Amino acid sequence: MKFARLENLIGSFSLNKLENTTILVIGIGGVGGYVVEGLVRSGICKIILVDYDKVDITNFNRQLIALDDNIDRYKVECFSERIENINKKCRVLTYTLKINNDNIKEIFKEKIDYVVDAVDDIRAKESIINYCIENNINFISSMGTGNRFDPSKLIITTLDKTYNDPLARIMRNKFDKKVQKQITVCTSIELPNKVLDKTIIGSNAFVPSSAGLLIASYIIRKLIS
Repeated sequence: MKFARLENLIGSFSLNKLENTTILVIGIGGVGGYVVEGLVRSGICKIILVDYDKVDITNFNRQLIALDDNIDRYKVECFSERIENINKKCRVLTYTLKINNDNIKEIFKEKIDYVVDAVDDIRAKESIINYCIENNINFISSMGTGNRFDPSKLIITTLDKTYNDPLARIMRNKFDKKVQKQITVCTSIELPNKVLDKTIIGSNAFVPSSAGLLIASYIIRKLIS
């Protein structure tokens, strides 16, 4: 059995619960891709993937699906194939679109148990967070992992408690203090490192991936607690 060792850790009741859980992951790049990997390898059997982007050569230093054979293919298509190779029982729904206030309802047609916001677009993040809060849907939002080098500095907290994170600072300005306390985030407390070219966000193989796996772990623990 593929998940026998996981079942030995969490029990058959919890594993069955995970198999009947639906997760929506918006943005499947450096962070979101590892969220998907962690969830699928934890027995989640229904997952909704949203990403408008294609695999690019600049993705090779940090993204699971960045392979020569996948260049210029849609990320949702590549991940759908990967998931099938991991667990054929997992049902995958895909949307190749960029989230905004006009189309966000389209991806929430299904009953969703948890949402992962792993996009880097400010307006999209704001739309996702607002929709989840207004509709009482559990969610976690990934903040910045760029220009960081130490995965041990990643934490899960609420938006109001973030610091040393430029993206989180921008997001704090979008919500009042009361709402910030309702927004669970994955953030790095490491000060961003200086980069050679300030027009490009520096990245590596281990901080975004660690953030993704930390988020996946957080969701799984919440679901079976």
